[in-house]
Order: sequence, then C-alpha cells, then structure tokens
Amino acid sequence: MPEQFTQLISRTFVLPQESIDTDQIIPARFLTTTTRTGLGAKVFYDWRYDASGVPIADHPLNVLDTKETRILIAGENFACGSSREHAPWALLDYGFRAVISTSIADIFSSNALKNGLLPIVVDAETHQRLLADSGGRVGIDLERQELTIGNTPPIRFTIEPFARRCLIEGVDPLGWLTDRLPQIEEFERGHPS
Repeated sequence: MPEQFTQLISRTFVLPQESIDTDQIIPARFLTTTTRTGLGAKVFYDWRYDASGVPIADHPLNVLDTKETRILIAGENFACGSSREHAPWALLDYGFRAVISTSIADIFSSNALKNGLLPIVVDAETHQRLLADSGGRVGIDLERQELTIGNTPPIRFTIEPFARRCLIEGVDPLGWLTDRLPQIEEFERGHPS
C-alpha cells in the first residue's frame, strides 16, 4: 500500500546524466524478488559499489541523508529502457519520493504512480534551475499540483487525475477499487444480469 502523498518539502539530489535507464537504476540481476522492500540497498548498485561489492565510501548516494533528501532531480529521458516495476520500488525503498526531469519514460511513470513515487515533468528552464541547485529545498503540493523552488512563485505541474487521487488517498488502483466494494456490490444488486 503506497504512503499517502499530499505535500513534501525536501532537499534535492541531482543526477544530471541523460538517459539513465532502468538497468542502471536497478540491475537486472537483482530482479529476483516480488516484494517492494530491500531493493533500496541495490539502487544504482553498479555506481555505488566496486567490483567486489564493497560500497564506494565517497559516492554521493552512499552518504546521502534520505530523511532530508527525498527528491531526485534527474537528467532528460530518465528511466528509459526495459519495463521493470522494481525500478520505482528501489527508488522508494532507498528513500526518494519524487523524481523531477524534463522527460521521464512513460512505462516508468506509470509504474511509479502505481507504487507511490511521484514523477514530475518540468520545462527546460525550471529543470536548469533545479540542476544548478543540488541540495536546494523544493516543495511539492500534490493537491494544488504546484512545485515551489525557494521564494519564487509556485510552478504548476500536471499529473493524470486518477493517479493523483490514488496518491493523495494512499492507495494503488486495485486498493482504490477494493475500497469501493460495498458501493460496487450495491450497484450490482440493483442491476441483475
């Protein structure tokens, strides 16, 4: 069950590389699990660990305080490549709650929204401001669909309405449906086949 998402104020972590694919986010050899937990230790594994599996001590992702930093600012064409639900699972388990870029792969975005990770697409100018301020504080108001950077006026972003509703309620699409079973059953009783 995804955690409810209404507002988030967080520092940002910047990965400016373009076309980071899902195999870089979570290498295929770790896709042996069907649970959403535990993959945070493997996120960006081939960047964060040496060939013998030892964490690279000074890699920024190995020293990041994910209680303070929950927004990933990614380069263009983020999460391209193969469809794997494990990619948003890994980012969420690591501690990120939102990803912001100028373009995010459609399949990844769909998987992210179903699992509680908010993908936000911004214009190039906003993206450049975010890329230039790694560690800066950003506010996300999902109900208003606004992004706040520093003391500047909020920036509107779009999100598919049903996905937004599920995130605000803290349910996935199946959970949203099962929460309405009494109404569905009542409707079915009034419409016998």
